[in-house]
Parts: sequence; C-alpha cells; structure tokens
Amino acid sequence: MGEAFNAQREQQRLEAQAAYALEQAHQLGASACEVGASAQHGMQVSVRLGDVETMELATDLGIGVTVYVGKRKGSASTSDGSEAAIRETVAKAYDIARYTGEDEHAGLAPAESMASDFGDLDLYHPWALEPDQAIDIARRCEAAGTAVAGITNSEGASLSSGVGVSVYGNSHGFLQGTTGSSHSVACRLIAGSGDSMQRDVDYSSARSADDLRSVEEVGQRAAANTLARLAPRKVTTGRYPIIFAPRMAIGLVGNLLGAIAGGALYREASFLCDTLGQQLLPEWFSLYESPRERRGLRSANFDSDGVATRNNRFIEQGTLAQYLLSSYSARRLGLATTANAGGARNVRIEAPFSRYQELIGSIERGVIVTEMMGQGVNAVTGDYSRGAAGFWVEQGEIQYPIEGFTVAGNLREMFAQLKAVGDDVDQRGNIHSGSWWIDGMTVAG
Repeated sequence: MGEAFNAQREQQRLEAQAAYALEQAHQLGASACEVGASAQHGMQVSVRLGDVETMELATDLGIGVTVYVGKRKGSASTSDGSEAAIRETVAKAYDIARYTGEDEHAGLAPAESMASDFGDLDLYHPWALEPDQAIDIARRCEAAGTAVAGITNSEGASLSSGVGVSVYGNSHGFLQGTTGSSHSVACRLIAGSGDSMQRDVDYSSARSADDLRSVEEVGQRAAANTLARLAPRKVTTGRYPIIFAPRMAIGLVGNLLGAIAGGALYREASFLCDTLGQQLLPEWFSLYESPRERRGLRSANFDSDGVATRNNRFIEQGTLAQYLLSSYSARRLGLATTANAGGARNVRIEAPFSRYQELIGSIERGVIVTEMMGQGVNAVTGDYSRGAAGFWVEQGEIQYPIEGFTVAGNLREMFAQLKAVGDDVDQRGNIHSGSWWIDGMTVAG
C-alpha cells in the first residue's frame, strides 16, 4: 500500500493546487485567502471468526478555501482537484464572503506568527501491506483472543493502515505541506452468554507499524479485559473514592481542554470562563503539550492557521496558566494565539506518578471506573453525571466487577479533589494519562 502513494508527488500536486486557488482569489479581488488541501490513501480490513467481513481501499482528496473580503468571510470546498473545479470553488467562497455579515475579528493569523522552522518530525512510515497480509494479521489477532479459555464469541478484529499529505497556504505567502502515516489493530471479544454476556476491547495505534504492540498481545489483552467483567454485581448508592482508569481519565483531560478552549470561552459556554491564573488542580499537577514530539500522533510544525507550534503549558502546578487559542478565538478574547488552531497536540501530564497497585491499596471502599456511557457533561456548569461500569474495591483489593451505576459530581470539584495519578499511562492517543484517583464522588446504584 505504501508504494501506491507517492507522498512527494502528492505534496507537490497539492501545493500547486493550493497556490492556484490563492492566485484565483487574488485575481477576484479578495482581501485575503487561505487554503487547506489533503490527500489520504488507506486500507482497512475486519474479520470475524476468521471470515473477512470488510475490505476497504480508499483514496480521498479534499480542498477547502476560505476567502476574506474586508471583514467578511466565505468558505467552500471540493473533492475535485482540476483547475476548473478550483476556480469554481474559489468563486463560490468569494460570492459567499460578499454577502455575509462583517466580523471585526475575521482574518488570517498575523504574518509574523507564521512558522519558519520545518524540522523532520518522523511522522511518515508507510506500511507496504498487501490485502492478504492485512487479513492474516487481523486473523492472528482474533485467534489469539478467542483461544483464551472462557471467550465464547467474537465481534471481530480489524487492521487499519493509512498515509496522507496535507498542505496549508495563505496570502501571507505561507505554503507548506506535511506527510504522515497512521496504523492500528483492534480486537473486540465476548465472554458468557445470554443476559450474562460481557464484551470488551483492546487496541494498539502508532505512526509506525514497528511501534505497534504484537497483534497476539492485543488479542490476549482483549480477552483478559472481557473475562474480568464476567458476573458483575450492583453497587450500593453512596459517596466513594473513585479511580478513573486511563481511558476514562483521558476523557477528563479532554473535558478540561474543552473548557479552556477559546471557542467555548468567547461564547461564555464554559465553566472555566475567567479562571486564568486560578488554582484548579493540586500543586503537584501540570499539563502541557509537546507538538513537535517525534512520531507523536498529533505532532505538527504549524497549526491550522499556519502559526508555528510551541510547547504550551496549560496547567502549571495546578494553576490555569493559559487558554487554548486559535488566532480567531484569541482576537475575540483580546489575547494572542497559542498556536492551537485545530486543538492541542500531544498532551502530557507532569506529576509524581503513583504505582497503580498502590492507588488501589490505599482505598478502603471505592470504585474503579473502566467504562462510561452517555454524554452527561454540562460544559457550562461543569456538572458531571454518566453511566458507568468497573470494579468494586474493598480493603485495598479488587473484589468483583460492577455495572449499572452512575457517577456524579462537578468537574471543577473533581479537578480540585484529584489525589493521585497512576503510572499505568495509556500512550495510544493524543492525550497520555494514567489512572486518576478522585477523592469522593456520588455513586448511584
């Protein structure tokens, strides 16, 4: 698959298309213009009980154009890279801009903030897989899981592999492209039967196939996760210490980042409005991003506005040190961009990590949350109430699985009551985090 996609040729083609769009906007009389273009090539296969369920080979192209006429803005997009289609797309964006209302904050990021350092971030690692090889890998993953005693069925295993190029250009003269790859393997299994049936999953993802965990390990861990959930019990309603497993803790970090994002702040749709400089978490906790990390899943030399990325520290010793801002949201708030158009990149926690077993051993009676259901988070008030499943802990040991309960609190209070972060760090996504121990939340059985 990697040989079918020539990244250098694709980048040159996309840069030429972006440059053509910028020139067309200039000829129409636009005050400014920005263009984003991308091309992806990928393969995805899924098997269930050894049989191939899906095989997808896809190549996608997208070109988005934003045109500014004074303080008016218009956008249009196309999946056709021909000059005629690009001219038509630019003309549509220009016409939209002429008739939209003025927005005093509209416009490109400042020219002086454009990136100029484009170091190699080691993001492009194509995986030259033939379809038969991909199917074999997915089958091996599933077979490793279904071979574990107690597994009764499978929802399948899948493999995904893709490469892509993205280009961003604007009328400041900025025009740059990046190439990247992404690979993953996953397995979802079933144990038990009828009303006592349980399911769970495991997966691995990375920029390079060399960094994936072995597919046999993925299948076996999916089996272990599934078997651990058998014979769940109910939990008595009360207030307990809660350990949020890494996947759930990552969701809490996402809630925090969403609350300090410029779009939520200028709309006054965040429970963290006007909290810059306030203590939100314990002093031993800091949160930062590392956008130029080699092989990072969200690494980039520049953000979606073309602004040079940098190492931002959002929480410094528990205090909210800065917001998460694009050039537009920064202008709306009277601040400067933090190079976060497109979100935070490679988010990391700085803390004295505790051994996971020590976290559990410190709890006399409490709950480990390993799964969440529903969307019960109020971004404006911070109120938090979600269905959950996990494990009951008593006298420092896991006793049995539990399900069918609700965990409720308020995010502002939850952040303040964070007691420890575990060393069981999940590194499979953009946000890396271990388990979070929050000292006291309402559990409704």
